[in-house]
This record gives sequence, structure tokens and C-alpha cells, in this order.
Amino acid sequence: MNAPERHLPLADTPAAADEPRPLLGIACKVTSVFIFVLMSTLLKSAEGIPAGELVFFRSFFAIFPVVIYLAYTHQLQGAMQTSDIFGHIWRGLVGVMSMLSGFYALTLLPLPESIAINYASPLMIVVLSAIFLKEQVRIYRWSAVLIGFVGVLIIVWPRLSLFSGGGVSHGEAVGAVFALIGALSSAVAMMLVRKLVKRERTATIVIYFSITSTVIALFTMPFGWVVPQWWQLALLIAAGFAGGIAQIFLTECYRHADMSTIAPFEYTSMLLGLGIGYVVFGDVPTLPMLIGSTIVIGAGIFIIFREHKLSGRKLRRN
Repeated sequence: MNAPERHLPLADTPAAADEPRPLLGIACKVTSVFIFVLMSTLLKSAEGIPAGELVFFRSFFAIFPVVIYLAYTHQLQGAMQTSDIFGHIWRGLVGVMSMLSGFYALTLLPLPESIAINYASPLMIVVLSAIFLKEQVRIYRWSAVLIGFVGVLIIVWPRLSLFSGGGVSHGEAVGAVFALIGALSSAVAMMLVRKLVKRERTATIVIYFSITSTVIALFTMPFGWVVPQWWQLALLIAAGFAGGIAQIFLTECYRHADMSTIAPFEYTSMLLGLGIGYVVFGDVPTLPMLIGSTIVIGAGIFIIFREHKLSGRKLRRN
């Protein structure tokens, strides 16, 4: 459901010179989460639009508010200068895979379940970081990851029971599989971002992702794009702008508070998803979804605070 850049601020640093204002930072974070959930609601409401077409509108129209923001904050100059164009293209390919899978799942699953399954992405990042980046992961985080995956399994198992003779529809089963693929792709994309940020400006990464994902999405046209009706077009354009505006609020939240303060509020998207899913789409949350989401959120918050604690120890040693 979520684009990989959702967790990436536009600014190169959290504006260290700004005076810390944690309440304002939290307000900006919750606002960004709300707008991202609104974006997903708009995309889901545009029924009948193929996933590739959703990716195009989401990426193309997000460029406008992002460019305006970068110009306003004097970050636009030189934003297109890069020393790793192929790194941006590769990141764009993986990012589009994440959005394609997540948006397709969004058309097949209730909104809260799409959000909940996407929470597996931070857990997958821990595993991939240990395997490919050789980052040290100790028993506490491994335990949290394992418990988190149990929560994910609780969420998706009723949807996957089709394969063991259950009564779940084929669409829901496929949606659960693609939601997991989207979460995994998002984790891989963030791994690529971790490499890019070592040599590229954050503004450059965001701009190139928006452009490359827009271009790559055009290659899905032969797979069944449709001409949107006027109301669908309005929803798609609004979703694209919402994605860009949410990115701006995400940037601002990191200007006023540190990441350990901000990160746990990502999980407010579940409450918003439950409310919007029920009111707009009539989605009633299931008991497995609520139990699994609680477990995954708990594991994710534990990992956030554990990483913050370890970072603090490293700084004291240095």
C-alpha cells in the first residue's frame, strides 16, 4: 500500500539547527499519516483502475507539491545532480514493484488489513539488514521480529485458508499474497535507499524516485490501462497530490523531533484505517486482524526503541 518514500524525509538532515518542538513534530507526523491513509482511500475508491495506472497517477501528481516545497526551502537547485543514476533507476524499479503489489492488494482487501500487512515491512528490513548489510542484530530484536511475523501470520492466515480448503474468496487470498510481496519490496527499496543516502542528497533521491516511478509505470499500459471517468480522474489526481503533501508533512515532522519520538506514531494509521474502512467501505475488522495488528505494532515499537537505545550507547562510547 505504502510507497517506499513514505519513510524518507525530503530534507538532508532533520534540521538540527531548529529548536526541538516534539509536540509540533508529532502533529506533523500524525497529519502525514492521515493524508497517506486518505491517499490510499482515494486510490481504493477509484474502482476499476489497474494497479499500474494507480502508480502512474500517484507518482506523477506527487511531483508538483514536492517540487514546490523544495523550491520554497531552497533545496531544488542541484536536486537533479547525481553520481549514481543507475542506483536511482534500480531503486525506482523496486519501488514500483512495491506500489504495484500494494495497490493491487488494496483493491482486493479491506483497507485496515492492507495497512496491517504492510507493517511487516519494518520487520523484513531488520532481517535483510542482517543478511545483506551485515548489521548486527541481537537476540532482543530477533525475538521482536519473530513475534511480529507471528502477528502477520495471524492476520493473513484466514485469507490464505483458500489454499487449504477454506471458504475465503480467491480475490482475498491473492490480495494477501500481493500485500506481503508489497511489504517485502518496500523493505528492499529501503535497503537501496540506505545505500543511496550515503552519497546522494535526500531531495535528489525523492525527485528521482517520483520521476523514475512515473516513467516505469507507463510500461504497464499494455497490461490494461483504462480511460478514467471524470470522478475517477479526480480521485486519482487528488491521491497523487495527497501523496506529495503527505511527504512534505513527513519532512516537517523530522525538523521538530527526533526519529525515536516520531516513529511510533506511524501506527496511528491503523486506527485511521479502521475508522475510514468502516465508514467509507463498510469494512468490519475481524478478530484475527485486530490480534495480529496488535502483536505486529507492539513488535515494531519495541524494535524502534531498541534501536534508539543502541544508538544512544554508541554515541556515548564515541
